Amino acid sequence: MSASSRPRTRAFPLTVGVVGAGRVGAVLGAALSAAGHRVVAAAAVSAASRERAARLLPEAAILPADEVARAADDLLLLAVPDDALAGVVSGLAATGALRAGQVLAHTSGAHGLAVLQTQTSVDGMALHPAMTFTGAETDLDRLPGIAWGVTTTNRALAARLVADLGGIPEWVAEQARPLYHAALAHGANHLVTLVNEAAGLLRAAGITEPGRVLDPLLHAALDNALRLGDAALTGPVSRGDAGTVGKHLDHLPSEAVPAYLALARRTADRAIAAGRLRPQDAALLLDVLSRAAVGSPS
Repeated sequence: MSASSRPRTRAFPLTVGVVGAGRVGAVLGAALSAAGHRVVAAAAVSAASRERAARLLPEAAILPADEVARAADDLLLLAVPDDALAGVVSGLAATGALRAGQVLAHTSGAHGLAVLQTQTSVDGMALHPAMTFTGAETDLDRLPGIAWGVTTTNRALAARLVADLGGIPEWVAEQARPLYHAALAHGANHLVTLVNEAAGLLRAAGITEPGRVLDPLLHAALDNALRLGDAALTGPVSRGDAGTVGKHLDHLPSEAVPAYLALARRTADRAIAAGRLRPQDAALLLDVLSRAAVGSPS
């Protein structure tokens, strides 16, 4: 790497601007401020964002996005929805608000550096916190120890920023960003759906406090899965209990059947591959699932 292409060494603390004072941007801005950096400006469009910025970033001026970019001497953090990111970057570039040597970082899990390419020689950085956010002060307590999916050519600066935020960098290749993000969305977002589906079915079965029933069971299942992998599989699918699974399908509401079938089939596949379920013991189960899939609503 030539001297002219090396990332510029920056003095800390950094002067920071935040575009997008949503649940993620406002919290990360507050975390950077707590780490000693100067968050001088933020863009907040909605009433909820302005309230959040006033609460979490009280010393930051609320400005239009291009003025935030001009005020951010060192680091401009873009915390906007994935599908809006490219437009925000091109819009800022068109106004001339971006400067050579400025660090332009985004918090999208799905995007890498390509979305940050402009005619201006900014240092690009993808900094994605592997955590769910509510936009409340309590989110700050969840940041220490979490992983960050990072894609950058300036690993030293990224490692320093992630360390300031109490996190651990996981280096993700540009081409692997969509798969990395799919893994997190599949695990976290679909987990919320699955838990709420189970809670709804328990209510239909007459359980008035499904959370009390699910809490210890699901925490144990998650802990076992993270420690043991597929060895944590239990239940009728992993045992090949076709009769029990058939009864489930007979009593589930029609809207819950497709998801149950998809997860049961994937569970069976993993149980067979892991040696938890012998193929000959799975035959009747797979037949029940296949016949139910033919008759289930799409």
